[in-house]
Amino acid sequence: MGRNIDNKCKQCRRAGEKLFLKGERCLGPKCAIIKRNYAPGFHGPKGKRRLSDYGTQLMEKQKVKKFYGLLEKQLRLTFEAAAKKSGDAGKNFLRALEMRLDNVVYRAGLATSRAQARQLVNHGQIVVNDKKAATPSFRVKVGQTVKVKPSRAKGPYFKNLSVGEKLKKAERPSWLSFGLGDLSAKVLHEPKDEDLPQNFNVSMIIEYYSK
Repeated sequence: MGRNIDNKCKQCRRAGEKLFLKGERCLGPKCAIIKRNYAPGFHGPKGKRRLSDYGTQLMEKQKVKKFYGLLEKQLRLTFEAAAKKSGDAGKNFLRALEMRLDNVVYRAGLATSRAQARQLVNHGQIVVNDKKAATPSFRVKVGQTVKVKPSRAKGPYFKNLSVGEKLKKAERPSWLSFGLGDLSAKVLHEPKDEDLPQNFNVSMIIEYYSK
């Protein structure tokens, strides 16, 4: 599968905001947005260039794509499925992205970034309702429980994670309940409007895909 191999900090600088692609580094003083809050390249320090309507729509779409770590085809298919549902297409789109298995693992605090969460899922270290789930795009449903595979919970990564303070202090959305004992997260309900990321102009994304 293809993947974005561009420098993660440059991706955030190009987007003009934090996309939280490097885990803990994004929360500290070494974050590129704090040190160099301008676009990468020779002309970056000169300021942002004016974008056309299409350019603005493309930038918003790219932000979401990089934020969730998806390929273009994955993002488009997710949008098309969300647009067919009743209700607000933009909110349906973001909800579908939030309910992805790799994102749930990240939101639960079991990974420091979505890229790491995707790796944990691909390596078979996560189960859903005690059944194997090795597909990051798997959509978790309300009532299902995502947890670390018992045989993997004794490994050094999860062992250190469970005894450390980071997992206890992790900020989790209201639609997830977390069990520290068995490293599990249960989906209580779909993300409400206030639970969805607020840093995206989804109307621009709708316009982009509607052309």
